[in-house]
Amino acid sequence: MSARTRSSTAVAVAITATLTAATAALLTGCDPATGARATATAPATGAPTASASATSPVGGSTPASTPTSAPGSTPTGTPTNPPTSTPTGTPAPPAGSRNPVLNGTAHGGLTISDGTRYVVMNGTRVDFGTAVRDLAWSPDGRKAVFIDGSGNLAVANPNGSGRVTVARNPGGQNWSHPTWQVTGYESVPELSGRNNILFAVRKNGVSQLDTVPATAVNGTPKKLTLNGESGEDVKPLPQTGNAWPSAGGTHGSAVYANSATGEVFIRDDYLRQGGSALTHGSQPAMSHADAEEIVFVRSVGGHDHLFLERSTDSGPVFRDLTPNATTDYTEPAFSPDGGTIAARTRAGIVTLSTKGSAAPKLVSTYTGLPTYRG
Repeated sequence: MSARTRSSTAVAVAITATLTAATAALLTGCDPATGARATATAPATGAPTASASATSPVGGSTPASTPTSAPGSTPTGTPTNPPTSTPTGTPAPPAGSRNPVLNGTAHGGLTISDGTRYVVMNGTRVDFGTAVRDLAWSPDGRKAVFIDGSGNLAVANPNGSGRVTVARNPGGQNWSHPTWQVTGYESVPELSGRNNILFAVRKNGVSQLDTVPATAVNGTPKKLTLNGESGEDVKPLPQTGNAWPSAGGTHGSAVYANSATGEVFIRDDYLRQGGSALTHGSQPAMSHADAEEIVFVRSVGGHDHLFLERSTDSGPVFRDLTPNATTDYTEPAFSPDGGTIAARTRAGIVTLSTKGSAAPKLVSTYTGLPTYRG
C-alpha cells in the first residue's frame, strides 16, 4: 500500500471515529515500492506535432533552474522596479509573425515563466515588475509564488500586483522551485489548515528542502522534516541533495528528487510524517487533483522521457508517456484536473494527455518553466 493510498484510507477512518494521538500513530502502514521499472505501453509518438517558428521571448529566455541574478546582500522591502500601476498584459503577436506563439496559454490555465519579469499567460505577457523564476500557483489559482530578482521568496496576485516577500534570502544561497502545500479542514484538528511553501535551498554546494508559512512576511524558513516510514527495515532518507519539491492532493503529500541517488522520493504528511524512495528519475510533479499520480523525467535511449506513476493497492504502476521521444521532455506540470501534462522542449512548451493516447502537441514556442493556474 502506498503512502498516498494509506492517507486516503486514513481519511475514512478519521471521519468515523475520534482519534487519540496513540490511535493516529497506528494508522501508518507500508511504504511505496522503490526502484520499480517503467514499462512503455503508450502509443504516443515522441516528437511534438508542430515545429517552432520563432526565437526566444523578448528579454531572452533563461532556464528555470538558473537564477537571473545573485541574491542581494542588502535587499530592501521595496521591489527594485515596482509597477507604476496595476500590471496589464501585452497582446499576443499576430498570427504568422516571427514572435513566439502565445496561443497555447489563452485557455486551460497554462502559464510560462522564463526568468524575466514577464509571465506568459492568458495569451499575453504579464509584467510582474521583477524577475520571476520558478513560478508556481496556489491550488485555488489566486496567488503566485516565485523567486524574485533579489533571490527572495515572493507571493503576488495573478497580475503581478500585491507582491509580498514571504522570506528574504540572507545571501550566499540559491533558492528554487517553490511549491504550495495546502490541506483542507478535517475532523482531526491537528491535520487541518496547512498553508505552507516548500522550496529548495542550495548553499556551499549543498541543497536541502525548507518550508515557511505562505502567509509570512519576511519569515524565517525552517528545514523540512524528512523522516522515513517507521516500523520497517528501510535506510534513513537523505537529508541533503534534495531539490525540485512538488506538493499535491489535499493531505499535504509531496514529491522531490535527490541528486545523489538519482531517485524520486515521496513525503507523506497526513497522520504522521513519513516517506520513502519511489523510483529512479528527476523533476517530479504531483497532481493536485489526485495525489495518487506523479509525473517525472527519466533518461531513456539518449533522451529525457516523461513517465507517469499511479499508486494502486497492489503497488505503483508506471507508464512511459513519450516512448518514441526524439527530443528531451523536461519540467513537467499537471493541469488542475490532472488530465493534461505540460512539459518543456527545445521547440517550446508541449501538452499531452495523461492517458498517453496522442502525440505531444506544441502549444507555445516560448521556452520556460510551464505550470498551470488552478
